[in-house]
Amino acid sequence: MNTKQPFVITISRELGSGGRTIGRQLAAQLNVRYSDKNLIHDLMSKFKLTASEIEQIKAKKKNWLADLLEVVAPVPNSGAYIGFEAGKSILPSSLKEQDIYEAECEILHEIAAEGSCVIAGRSGFFVLKDHPNKVDIFITAGRESRIARVMKKQSLSREQAEAVIDDIDRGRENYVKRFAGVSRYDARNYDLVMNVEDMTEEEAVACILKYLKFQK
Repeated sequence: MNTKQPFVITISRELGSGGRTIGRQLAAQLNVRYSDKNLIHDLMSKFKLTASEIEQIKAKKKNWLADLLEVVAPVPNSGAYIGFEAGKSILPSSLKEQDIYEAECEILHEIAAEGSCVIAGRSGFFVLKDHPNKVDIFITAGRESRIARVMKKQSLSREQAEAVIDDIDRGRENYVKRFAGVSRYDARNYDLVMNVEDMTEEEAVACILKYLKFQK
């Protein structure tokens, strides 16, 4: 990856690995935009966007997303997060999973076209597979570490945390298999796979930055 040219870094991660925080901190270090599923769903729900509606907007105004992001958040300072209140967006119940996927793809492509960014989740590794300057990263950690983190972050019992992790893992795997035809756990999908079990989030970011330094 050439960091002197517009680039995209995708972060796929297991729940409880700290991957989302690592992505945010990485974006801050690189001083680029960070986005995740909250941004995508917020844009879709707040502005009533579907794939067909996005195409209509694009036909009328080439830089529609750039203007929209200026409303949501200005050009970030030190990797500022873009989005509304996490977890507050509600997608129309009439939207089917295929509709959501297609709209997400459109938005992800537009975000990547706007300039350098870090995108966490939303299967960016295959949605943006043809991007010319991209690095795909997968963040994992041991199950016990993941359980402990989810218990702390969500104030859950061990049993509840295990159930949440298993449900999310299963849902994400099924989603990727359905739309990409591959397993999200296949290391061949990524340029860098990291087990951050014994790392702080800051140490994980430092490792990624060192890796990027040696990419051409």
